[in-house]
Amino acid sequence: MSLLVVGLSHRTAPLALLERGALTSARCRRLEDRLCLSDHVAEAVVVATCNRLEIYAQVSRFHGGVADVGGGLAEATGIDLAELTDHLYVHYETAAVAHLFTVVCGLDSMAVGEQQILGQVRTAMRAAQETGAVGHALHAVLQHALKVGKRAHAETGLDHAGHSLVEAGLAAAVEHVGPLAGAHVLVVGAGAMSGLAVATAARLGAGRLSVTNRTRERAERLAAGAGGGVVAFDRLPGALAEADVVVSCTGAGGFVIDADLAGRAVARREGRPQVYVDLALPRDVADGVAGLPGVHVVDLEVLGRRLASEAVAADLADVRALVAAEVEAFLAAQRAEAVAPTVVALRALARSVVEAELARLAGRLGDTVDERVRAEIEQAVHRVVEKLLHTPTVRVKQLAGEPGGTGYADALRELFDLDLGAVASVTGVAVGGVR
Repeated sequence: MSLLVVGLSHRTAPLALLERGALTSARCRRLEDRLCLSDHVAEAVVVATCNRLEIYAQVSRFHGGVADVGGGLAEATGIDLAELTDHLYVHYETAAVAHLFTVVCGLDSMAVGEQQILGQVRTAMRAAQETGAVGHALHAVLQHALKVGKRAHAETGLDHAGHSLVEAGLAAAVEHVGPLAGAHVLVVGAGAMSGLAVATAARLGAGRLSVTNRTRERAERLAAGAGGGVVAFDRLPGALAEADVVVSCTGAGGFVIDADLAGRAVARREGRPQVYVDLALPRDVADGVAGLPGVHVVDLEVLGRRLASEAVAADLADVRALVAAEVEAFLAAQRAEAVAPTVVALRALARSVVEAELARLAGRLGDTVDERVRAEIEQAVHRVVEKLLHTPTVRVKQLAGEPGGTGYADALRELFDLDLGAVASVTGVAVGGVR
């Protein structure tokens, strides 16, 4: 089995296509179940965020795996595979591991270095584990990726390489409405991104902060933590008229603020500028809103361009070096793990040969040798075999950590005609890592 990644993101697909391909958590789980029932996929997890949709899968064959995952993705999103193919990227084995580590560090995000992706990957992994879609192999690489992401934030200057989407959106708003200290910020929605927006606006000193959501209790929880107020969702038209900055991230699946609603707010603002920061995917703010007088719309596409221009390559060099080192360390550990069944099988073979020969010797000698001498003979034979096996078993483990090192284990299996399946059935040692 090998790791395969198939996906599309803000780097390869227009925002409109990402919107059409957006999947809910429930649809992600259904896609994972479908993939695990296909011919070439053993494990799968779907990572769906506001700017990417990726499938990480353990597959038995490359081409078969790509076909299974591509077909499943087309079915889940309702987008024709031919249209999807123009925007999909595919990574396999070493490249797939490197891509995962890069993504989890935030190097592939719109907001370079953002930390939300860590939580999003962890949540996706746990959800897929609960349904059985993630097994030992995917869990191992995902867990390692999460550790790499934590190291990147703790040990490098990654957090200074870019701004969060919320911070970037509010910074763009300041350019049009002036300092936040004199502005009224309205957050529409009460999910994870909305919580980040409320906390960030409060930290940056918003003069007034309000939250509105269809479920009032959730809005109250968010507002209370930041000292903000709550607006009933049915009073959204009036709230829009009062807000200088509207941050919307509802996940509603359709437009929450259309041109008519925003236009009525503009009419009551008497020419004062207003900014809509749309962090939702699909978008919350309709296309026509940007054409209203005095209104500026900052969406994910705009933020992607802003943040890309602010990322400084030199600040990211340490992170990329860390990722490269961790990829090699993970692959070396996987290669070493793959030879373990061969070592167990070799030792089991040696043990069976020794025991058979000692039994034959005991039968021939009968009672002519006392127990003390017999014990010394057995111990001497065992010591000779252990010494003969020590160097090759230690060396094969060392060599396995190098690229192509599993070939030495293959040679041992051929030379000694080792039956890994037979050993596994007796010892319980898994042989899945051997290909």
